[in-house]
Amino acid sequence: MNLQKMSASLEHLTKAEDDRVNRYDWARIDSELSNYGAAVLEKLLTPKECRLIAALYSEEEHFRSHIIMARHGFGKGEYQYFKYPLPKLIGELRTVLYSRLAPIANQWSKRMGEETRYPAEHEEFLQRCHDQGQLRPTPLLLQYVPGDYNCLHQDLYGELAFPIQVAILLCEPGHDFTGGEFILAEQRPRMQTRAEVVPLAQGDAVAFAVHHRPVQGTRGTYRVSLRHGVSRVRSGQRHTVGIIFHDGK
Repeated sequence: MNLQKMSASLEHLTKAEDDRVNRYDWARIDSELSNYGAAVLEKLLTPKECRLIAALYSEEEHFRSHIIMARHGFGKGEYQYFKYPLPKLIGELRTVLYSRLAPIANQWSKRMGEETRYPAEHEEFLQRCHDQGQLRPTPLLLQYVPGDYNCLHQDLYGELAFPIQVAILLCEPGHDFTGGEFILAEQRPRMQTRAEVVPLAQGDAVAFAVHHRPVQGTRGTYRVSLRHGVSRVRSGQRHTVGIIFHDGK
């Protein structure tokens, strides 16, 4: 499918993204993010939307760079960073999801004793990124085949980083691929690392902590450090779209 037809299809499929995102129980998402570092938004995308976005991977016109993970020690697999303007559906979801996640990010910042506060509108936050020289879009599309995996890491890209990001699984587990579980690892002070495996179905999104999150302890609030990755894909092909809210250098 050529670029014009793909863009037209995605625009036709795009719903009112406010309604799509606002239908979730955001009190539940807030609680799960705060207690576990991750929360699932079931069926954020339809199967047809998933297939259309995954199909963009072969359309070079959409992307600014192509990364082969093994060349950088990131694991095995590959991904591409979208360029501006983002595909309509991804760009709109990025804007609307940010507006819902910003209050949670501000609660975290306050609890951890940080001065940073995040504006209500994503456009204003992006302007802050650009003022610091972070000009490059960071949403990305990842592709894995058998034997591929993603090492535990943090997506920061500069001094200014939004503390929560979203990944959406575009393929059907058990049908399109096996293995490839999403993993969070939480390093707690003076304690062993805690692992969290997040089961996802096609179209499900997971919102998760990028770097740190606050935890309530017996002596007050402390921060824990998180990294995320993907376990080895055993068969098939796995595509994921990552929505990162800060731009990078």
